[in-house]
Amino acid sequence: MRHLISVLVENKFGTLNRVAAMFSARGFNLESISIGETEDTEISRMTIVTRGDDQIISQVLKQLNRLIDTIKVTDLTKQPHIERELLLMTLKLSRATQHEIFGLINVFKGKVVDIKQKSITIEVIGSPDKINTTIDIFRPYGIKELARSGAVAIHRGES
Repeated sequence: MRHLISVLVENKFGTLNRVAAMFSARGFNLESISIGETEDTEISRMTIVTRGDDQIISQVLKQLNRLIDTIKVTDLTKQPHIERELLLMTLKLSRATQHEIFGLINVFKGKVVDIKQKSITIEVIGSPDKINTTIDIFRPYGIKELARSGAVAIHRGES
């Protein structure tokens, strides 16, 4: 099962390396890891996507809590949360496909971030499902290059 883990850590040199090394040493696979400062510049939030059964994820959470720079570990998988990814994708562009591509960019609420005579680079932000669907829909037009950020997530606030 896919798990989304949020980890608050002290914003110190080597913290990301220690987390990645912990996963590697125990044979856990990281599907994605994103990190950035929070509202407090001395604290960073890591968003980790991994897979495993409940026993494996329980081990992962315990190991993360033991790391020296860890402040708080939360498995957001079954909690209300907001999750987004960023997709940057460069497509082949021709007069024949131009109209269709621009129409699809609008459908996916994307933005054109660069355009040349034979290529267009777009940005799409959304859930992992939206990003996967976007890639699948644009694949027939010829993807020249693709980069995606991995998940960034936060606990959904109280109403």
